[in-house]
Amino acid sequence: MTAAENVCYTLINVPMDSEPPSEISLKNDLEKGDVKSKTEALKKVIIMILNGEKLPGLLMTIIRFVLPLQDHTIKKLLLVFWEIVPKTTPDGRLLHEMILVCDAYRKDLQHPNEFIRGSTLRFLCKLKEAELLEPLMPAIRACLEHRHSYVRRNAVLAIYTIYRNFEHLIPDAPELIHDFLVNEKDASCKRNAFMMLIHADQDRALDYLSTCIDQVQTFGDILQLVIVELIYKVCHANPSERARFIRCIYNLLQSSSPAVKYEAAGTLVTLSSAPTAIKAAAQCYIDLIIKESDNNVKLIVLDRLVELKEHPAHERVLQDLVMDILRVLTTPDLEVRKKTLQLALDLVSSRNVEELVIVLKKEVIKTNNVSEHEDTDKYRQLLVRTLHSCSVRFPDMAANVIPVLMEFLSDNNEAAAADVLEFVREAIQRFDNLRMLIVEKMLEVFHAIKSVKIYRGALWILGEYCSTKEDIQSVMTEVRRSLGEIPIVESEIKKEAGELKPEEEITVGPVQKLVTEMGTYATQSALSSSRPTKKEEDRPPLRGFLLDGDFFVAASLATTLTKIALRYVALVQEKKKQNSFVAEAMLLMATILHLGKSSLPKKPITDDDVDRISLCLKVLSECSPLMNDIFNKECRQSLSHMLSAKLEEEKLSQKKESEKRNVTVQPDDPISFMQLTAKNEMNCKEDQFQLSLLAAMGNTQRKEAADPLASKLNKVTQLTGFSDPVYAEAYVHVNQYDIVLDVLVVNQTSDTLQNCTLELATLGDLKLVEKPSPLTLAPHDFANIKANVKVASTENGIIFGNIVYDVSGAASDRNCVVLSDIHIDIMDYIQPATCTDAEFRQMWAEFEWENKVTVNTNMIDLNDYLQHILKSTNMKCLTPEKALSGYCGFMAANLYARSIFGEDALANVSIEKPIHQGPDAAVTGHIRIRAKSQGMALSLGDKINLSQKKTSI
Repeated sequence: MTAAENVCYTLINVPMDSEPPSEISLKNDLEKGDVKSKTEALKKVIIMILNGEKLPGLLMTIIRFVLPLQDHTIKKLLLVFWEIVPKTTPDGRLLHEMILVCDAYRKDLQHPNEFIRGSTLRFLCKLKEAELLEPLMPAIRACLEHRHSYVRRNAVLAIYTIYRNFEHLIPDAPELIHDFLVNEKDASCKRNAFMMLIHADQDRALDYLSTCIDQVQTFGDILQLVIVELIYKVCHANPSERARFIRCIYNLLQSSSPAVKYEAAGTLVTLSSAPTAIKAAAQCYIDLIIKESDNNVKLIVLDRLVELKEHPAHERVLQDLVMDILRVLTTPDLEVRKKTLQLALDLVSSRNVEELVIVLKKEVIKTNNVSEHEDTDKYRQLLVRTLHSCSVRFPDMAANVIPVLMEFLSDNNEAAAADVLEFVREAIQRFDNLRMLIVEKMLEVFHAIKSVKIYRGALWILGEYCSTKEDIQSVMTEVRRSLGEIPIVESEIKKEAGELKPEEEITVGPVQKLVTEMGTYATQSALSSSRPTKKEEDRPPLRGFLLDGDFFVAASLATTLTKIALRYVALVQEKKKQNSFVAEAMLLMATILHLGKSSLPKKPITDDDVDRISLCLKVLSECSPLMNDIFNKECRQSLSHMLSAKLEEEKLSQKKESEKRNVTVQPDDPISFMQLTAKNEMNCKEDQFQLSLLAAMGNTQRKEAADPLASKLNKVTQLTGFSDPVYAEAYVHVNQYDIVLDVLVVNQTSDTLQNCTLELATLGDLKLVEKPSPLTLAPHDFANIKANVKVASTENGIIFGNIVYDVSGAASDRNCVVLSDIHIDIMDYIQPATCTDAEFRQMWAEFEWENKVTVNTNMIDLNDYLQHILKSTNMKCLTPEKALSGYCGFMAANLYARSIFGEDALANVSIEKPIHQGPDAAVTGHIRIRAKSQGMALSLGDKINLSQKKTSI
């Protein structure tokens, strides 16, 4: 620990704008001023000593004129003053004046006011001089019997610290505290006393616990927490003690305090792997999640359940609790629901899938009635995906799920409807027995679909899977109903001219020509149920899409009509019926082409759509067997290939996951016998309490020690030159939203540097939390200065500044050394993540910032280059390995990552190897990055450019 850090324990805000007062004026105020001016003067003295001033002349003045005062503010300030003031001479002997101070401490320890006694005892915990403490021991012991609990609990702390630092002053402390604990009634005093026994004399602590183990449930929560910690440590050090204390842990699971329940459950899991213990701990976790209102608590405890599930032996126990876990879905927070559904899906088995599906169906129906919450749509999407996964894994469930989900095809939320559609498409291909049901349900909801994207998908499914004559005719009816009166152009011109009145339109209606059994047309009004007043918005859906200029749906419709017409021709033998149906389909395509070429739609038809519709017309007019095969067989085969590839990929990832979780022991691994385990080996077992404390403090030294590449030396940045009067270097430690700069400052001159201050400023979304306090550096001395920086978003930040100082005895202005910039690497905030193809496309369309980076590297292999980009940007490749395997001279891949602030980053790598330049030609191409914020897109682009330069010669 450096001299700068060892000055004091109490941090006080130092105002930098005022001039430091002189010693004479302070002495005057302390001697002759009133209480207020003495208080102010004492504050100034404390601040000056903190800044490195010695002020030895004021010590006797304070003892004579300030110490005898009974003012509470003065007494508080004096405790801080005695803590930081130098108490020894340069040769290490105690100052004579401190004897007088010691007498004042003794009087305060016998003061009738409990606050003064208690605060003095707290202060004694910080004293490191045995000579000062020795005369006070009788008074400290007497405080254990004080009537007020504030004094007693601080007396215990004082005895504990004195016993730990100077055992000879109070050798009987454990015995004294044990006797005190037996008779004590106050919870906080008992907790402090028990805590001391745990660390000072564990056997006595266990003896006390044995006497009151049945009353543990009646203790206060602070004492219960310490008891849990003791049991954990004892049982880990000596496993034979488990049977003695595990019942106590079971009892603490019923505690009224959530913190105790949480710690007890965690301890129980580490002490026992019996199914009853795991079940009790998991049940406790689930109760905590449901009862605690804080979403962060819910997420933390859910993580513990996920950890339990990772253990193969515990998974079976948790499977029985799936229905209890689903109770967490009552929480409105989307993140909690997402994690819960994922956990339930991982635990689902053939025994509980039916119950799970019933609950999820109820949740889906609930979301239909609740529309005011902003996350309802996303939650519905999550439910649909979970049901989808259940149905794929357990095909028997699909028949129950499909009718409920297909209601959502007409939903206003396109994302949820798209998920349903994807599910229906997979189900209809996989489960032959459900095709009739799906087609029937699809025809029912077809007219209510509001989104053009869903409409296209529904058309494709109907066109692909309608196999009976009745279904084909129903599809044609629905299409005519959705298209309205034809020819479209003429009816629209009439409507604009006012020749066709709305009332007439309802009765005469968009005429539907249906093919009857006889092969003749039957006419019926499809919109007879519409409202009496018809506005432009009330057009039939398909007609509305076309007039808005969306002709892609028309191309999809043309394909569907071609498929069903070709199928109808194969099913029906009569030439007359065949011709009339094909003519009907061709008429619809022709009228759409006519509309596209006219000026009525908001956007004209594109050439691609014209080509597609024309091709379909040509196919229908010729009816060749080859085209029949392409339209009615090849399409379905392509879907089948895609689904089987997807399923194979899922199985592969599940297999990898299960292999990861299986605990494998190699044949030549040494066997670990508990009896032969050395004590230092026992200590290497992870202490949960220590780990949680380290995590809370943001201390990740364990990881760094394990991984030599992540050692501190790799993160040291040199800030000044070796020939500068002050040399500085910084270790940059990034922990979540904080950056801690540990700056080493070395005085390379033969002068004493006074008021040596590190002045920092930031660029980007960084904010300096506190200003480092000034130091005094002796010749060739060094010190460490810590500075905290808060991070608000993922973008490249820069910290810059300088070191200013005064040279003692010099009359010149302050000297200044300018520091090099510290660049904060955004890779510390970016983590690989995964998303579906549909989500990637949606985000790609929504994100407004794009950064295009040109590939500039000396790498000659496409796959090597992709792996290098993934490694240097912390992104994950969403394109499956199967799609990237093989060699064809070019490669395209989608990458995705998410920052700890919840920001998404997308990238598309399009690279090729120019074959004409020979086998040693470097990879060329582009990387397009998209993000919601400009900073993220630019920072990632910079990172890629930098990593490319590193690899180039």
